[in-house]
Amino acid sequence: MSFWEVNRQLLDGFGDTCLLFFATLVFSLPLGLVVCFGSMSRFAPLRWLTRTFVWIIRGTPLMLQVIIVFYVPGLAFGIPLDARMPAVIVAFVINYAAYFSEIYRGGIQSIPKGQKEAGQVLGMTDSQIFFKVTLLQVVKRVLAPMSNEIITLVKDTSLARVIAVVELTKSAQDIVAQWGLLWPLFYTGVFYLAFCGILTLLFGAAEKKLAYFGG
Repeated sequence: MSFWEVNRQLLDGFGDTCLLFFATLVFSLPLGLVVCFGSMSRFAPLRWLTRTFVWIIRGTPLMLQVIIVFYVPGLAFGIPLDARMPAVIVAFVINYAAYFSEIYRGGIQSIPKGQKEAGQVLGMTDSQIFFKVTLLQVVKRVLAPMSNEIITLVKDTSLARVIAVVELTKSAQDIVAQWGLLWPLFYTGVFYLAFCGILTLLFGAAEKKLAYFGG
């Protein structure tokens, strides 16, 4: 198997890696905010239910969650889930929404309450205070931990292979099994490093844009 054929097969797997990565971000970022508001709710049952959910998701392995989402509907309810990629996306979205919710919560709660009180004195509504005073400061404060989680997501996509989703690492494993070539498995590191490098540059530029907030 030639070098270019290896690259072609790995690029096919990398396409599924990118699909999983971007789908997870698109759905988990807003869902994480919803979960965050639930965990900060003044309604105690909702708050404790949400925090229990976050505790369970953060306290169990993502690989186990992928297996549960894919196999449990069929085993428990007789509804086999044949679509592997949607199952992985659902598991990843739930997992990362839980982590993002805690980052959001930490960012929102780090804003001094005096700013809200000052806005109220000026006659601003709660929504005006949030969007005009609080939001960009929260974005600045959560950007660093959020970037760490997103870069971790790039590498976590390799866990999709546990249910035979042919992402980048699974593509390399298939080459090893079929052709007896070991180097493509190590070569996948180039793809992950490039992806993470691009994200690091983007987040670095975003942090500079928001540097005027200080803190």
